[in-house]
Amino acid sequence: MFRNRFTSVALIGGAIAIAACAKDNKTTSDSAAGAMNSTDTAASMNDSSAMKGGNVAAPKMTDANIVAYLDEANAGDSTVGKLASTKGTDKDVQAFGKMMMGEHHALRVQGQALAKKDNITPEPASNDTTKAHVDHALATLNSTAKGAAWDKAYIDGEVAMHEAVLDNAKAAHDETQNADLKALIEKASPVIQKHLDRAKEIQKKLTPAT
Repeated sequence: MFRNRFTSVALIGGAIAIAACAKDNKTTSDSAAGAMNSTDTAASMNDSSAMKGGNVAAPKMTDANIVAYLDEANAGDSTVGKLASTKGTDKDVQAFGKMMMGEHHALRVQGQALAKKDNITPEPASNDTTKAHVDHALATLNSTAKGAAWDKAYIDGEVAMHEAVLDNAKAAHDETQNADLKALIEKASPVIQKHLDRAKEIQKKLTPAT
């Protein structure tokens, strides 16, 4: 289950960045959405087969996979936050970017310390596309002009990503047997929730009234 949701998370970030920026065409956005739907369908098939005693349920994530995912997620949000701190035009967007840059870096340092202490070598899962989608989002945001549309695209992506990371973190917490990793996720989750709550507040402010 975790691996299927994990793939969807990475695609969410890419799809938000694609859909939000005017330079990307509708066909590209539809393709990304189709990929998400295909993943969700595969997850449903796996769940159904597992209940019927089938053998196609997704394999579990290892601790190395979980540590790698958390590291990439924190690194990506810190990097994109740094960009928002300078390219954002709304003062709340700039401040949020600075918070992402600092607090996700701190979370990453904690994760790296745990990996060293417990001798866990991070290893991305075979379907881990987090880095690729962060790279795509950065390229898209870098090539998009500053302004209200840029601010909204960034915040929309942050809402989607933090929702997804919280979901994945919970799944990872339930799956790992490593007490240190469980404790790290328990410590980090309220920070991620705080980020999500703040991003939603800014998103509401940036969304035009209908």
